[in-house]
Amino acid sequence: MATDFRVPARSGLLTKRQKTFIGALAGYLGLLILLVLIGIPIFWMISGSLKTTREIRHIPVQWLPSSLRWSNFRDAWEAAPFGRFYLNTLITTLIGSGLELINAVMTAYALAFLKFPKKNLVFMLILIALMIPDEVVIVPNYLTISDVFGHSWVNTYQGIIIPGASVAFGAFLLRQAFLGLPREVMEAAKIEGAGHVRMLWDMVIPMARPSILTFGLISLVAKWNEYLWPLVVTNEDRMRTLTVGLTYLFDNEGNTQWGVVMAGTVFVLAPLIVVFILAQRFIIEGITSGATKG
Repeated sequence: MATDFRVPARSGLLTKRQKTFIGALAGYLGLLILLVLIGIPIFWMISGSLKTTREIRHIPVQWLPSSLRWSNFRDAWEAAPFGRFYLNTLITTLIGSGLELINAVMTAYALAFLKFPKKNLVFMLILIALMIPDEVVIVPNYLTISDVFGHSWVNTYQGIIIPGASVAFGAFLLRQAFLGLPREVMEAAKIEGAGHVRMLWDMVIPMARPSILTFGLISLVAKWNEYLWPLVVTNEDRMRTLTVGLTYLFDNEGNTQWGVVMAGTVFVLAPLIVVFILAQRFIIEGITSGATKG
C-alpha cells in the first residue's frame, strides 16, 4: 500500500486566490477614498455655484441648493471682464505651453543622444534648477522684463510668456523618456544617413508621443492655473488672466457673494476638467513609459 507523503493544507493560511481578492479589494477601497477626497470639494464648488450665500454658510451643511440659482454665473461674468480674461489666458497658455514643449523636446534630445563637453554637468544644473522654487526668481524676472532692450514688457503678452518659456522639469521628464527608446532603431537611422532633425521629427517624437503629450498637458494646466507671475507682471484689467480675475469677485468689505465666487471658479476649472477627461489615456501612458528609466 502506497504511503501519501503530502502535507495537508493549513486552514489558517490564505490561498492565492484569497490574497488576490484582498489585494484588489484594498486597491478599490483606496481608490474610493481618493475619489471621495477629490470629489467632495469639486461637488461642493459646483453645488455652491447654484446656491445663495446663506445656503453655503448654513449649519448643518446643506449639500444641495433649495433652488438652482443660475444667476450666479451671470453675475460672475458681469462682475469682471471675464471675456477678456479668457482671451488673455488662452493666448498665454497656448503660446507659453508651445514654447515650453519645444524647448523641452530639443533639450531632452540633446541630453539623450548628442555628445558635447560637460554634458553631465549641464544635466546636473538642470536637476539643481528643479529644486529652486518659482518664487525665488520672481524679482529677477521682473527686473529683467521691466527693461528689455530699452523697452518695458510689463503689461504685455511677451512679459507673461517669455520668463516661463522653458522649465527644467520638462527637459528632465522627456530625457528619461527618450533614454527608454530602442537604440537599434536610432542606430539604423544613423546608418541610413538620417540627420538629427530627421531623427527627432520622424523617429523620436512619434515613439515618445505619450510622454510628450503628457508633459504638454502638464504644462498646459500649469500655465492655465498660473497666478503669481501674471499678478506681478500686469497691473491693468486688459492684461489680467482668469486666475487673477477671480480676485475681482471678492469684496474687501467682507460682503463676498460666495455663490458668485464659486460660479467664477467653475469658469476657470471647467476647461481643465474637459481636457483631463479627453486626455487621461495619454497622461497614464506618458507617466508609466518613462518611470523605470534612469
